[in-house]
Amino acid sequence: MKKTATRLADGRELFYYDARDDAVRDAPDLRPLQRGEPVSEIRHDRLLGDDVVIASHRQSRTYHPPPGQCPLCPSRGGRLTEIPAADYEVVVFENRFPSLTGGHGRCEVVCFTDDHDASFAGLDPGRAALVLAAWTDRTAELTALPGVEQVFCFENRGPEIGVTLGHPHGQIYAYPFVTPRTGRMLASVAAHRTRTHGRNLFDDLVADERADGRRIVLESAHWTAFVPYAARWPYEVHLHPRRRVPDLPALDDAARTDFPQVYLELLRRFDRIFGPGQPPTPYISAWHQAPAHHPLRSEFALHLELFTIRRTAGKLKYLAGSESSMKVFINDVPPETAASRLREAAST
Repeated sequence: MKKTATRLADGRELFYYDARDDAVRDAPDLRPLQRGEPVSEIRHDRLLGDDVVIASHRQSRTYHPPPGQCPLCPSRGGRLTEIPAADYEVVVFENRFPSLTGGHGRCEVVCFTDDHDASFAGLDPGRAALVLAAWTDRTAELTALPGVEQVFCFENRGPEIGVTLGHPHGQIYAYPFVTPRTGRMLASVAAHRTRTHGRNLFDDLVADERADGRRIVLESAHWTAFVPYAARWPYEVHLHPRRRVPDLPALDDAARTDFPQVYLELLRRFDRIFGPGQPPTPYISAWHQAPAHHPLRSEFALHLELFTIRRTAGKLKYLAGSESSMKVFINDVPPETAASRLREAAST
């Protein structure tokens, strides 16, 4: 892999990731941009103990641009975009409309391909491996920044999720705090360790799912994918490496080599579960990584959570009163049924 660092016209960093070591990326950003000063604010909820980000400048971010005006496509034919090159493989750059600013973390955009009409599921294994390398590199660099406590790599896919740019891309957030969900996981890990005299909760959870078998979606030499016992979403899969590690940089070469085939197969099954002729399945794909400085960092387990808000063909799962107000999820699809459907959707 070759990484080429450059800067956009307004000073934001941009990184090209190429599979070939002889790739040349020297196109300048010719847009007349000036460095903006977006400011976000982090407020603490004293009742719940959570942090909330206020980012009013994001109201003006690009919203469903017309055909031919995508800012994530390469710069071609005289049209200048966020990516100066006329073509690219994988690109990461600082978000022009970041949620986290002013020393309160950092937000980056990850473009998986220069093909506007593609999807992650349509990538070949080599490109998926390059995306994994980019996620890993950015996790390592962002974790080392002062004030960063947790790095979150994710993809939102589909207008039903709220995606405003159709180009296949994801994001990376470097939070200046440990997120509430991760904090709850770590509290459960600590309680389990005390209760079981030193056992690891993630290890026991994955071992229990493998022993039960009913919710296993697929397994490989180095990864296990299953629908969790208490799944919140209609179709939700957790993907764990067989060897527990805290974050992406800690993955070994064997797991890295195995990942593209496993992940691409999962995404393709998601697109098939609602039958032929259905639009692409909307989903959120999220890497859960250990916080940078937490005392239980080594006890955390890197894993990917993939889920869709579509509960059946033409119907979405809405977070209504119980879910939004009380955080009590009500799932219409039994996890065992979801796992069975995802096994049936396997590639032939």
